[in-house]
Amino acid sequence: MAFMDNYEGNKERTDRWLATFPKGRLEAHIIEFNAEKGYVLVQAKGWRNETEIEPADIDFAYGFVAAFNNNMKRWFVEDTITSAKMRVMANLLGGTEKATKETMYQVKQTADESAKDYDYWTTKHGNVPSYETAGEAEQAGIASFGSSLDYLHVKKQTNEPEAVPECLHGAMRWNQSKPDAPKSWAGYFCTHKEKAGQCTPRWYVLRSTGTYEPQV
Repeated sequence: MAFMDNYEGNKERTDRWLATFPKGRLEAHIIEFNAEKGYVLVQAKGWRNETEIEPADIDFAYGFVAAFNNNMKRWFVEDTITSAKMRVMANLLGGTEKATKETMYQVKQTADESAKDYDYWTTKHGNVPSYETAGEAEQAGIASFGSSLDYLHVKKQTNEPEAVPECLHGAMRWNQSKPDAPKSWAGYFCTHKEKAGQCTPRWYVLRSTGTYEPQV
């Protein structure tokens, strides 16, 4: 069974309504409309025959222009009015989904357009900084994968406290010299971006045991 087989078309529903309630009546009223924000709220009412004083059913449809596919945006108000009426018909007739084939086709088309226009590889998600080298990232307070592994390795060898120390700018960042550096050094450093405003580092020294310990 195809996806659309579960849904009735607008004409099919209208024909069924006229055949079932030949003296029925439908009304639609715009409850709220905002052209700037691009939305409309429509209320629809349905009477099954002329003897019913109060409507037998009331339903609503909300239309948001951004959710319509490009070919239907200009008619989003008319389409929403039709949708409200179709929902009332579905409630009174029974035996079908409220949404019609036309509505579901539009939903599918909009989803397809969004997927086609959206490039997950090139779209920037939020204000995410980028760095060309690991050194640039570390200078900005972003630990690289390599330095993180070094830090974890040292944690196992030292008796430094498990809790990361904090300064005026929050949790400090561990960093240490490379294995081939002329002089070994390590410590916790302030993550403030401006060097002039950084707090004093908490230095560690390499002992003869091969472990880093706080400098006193």
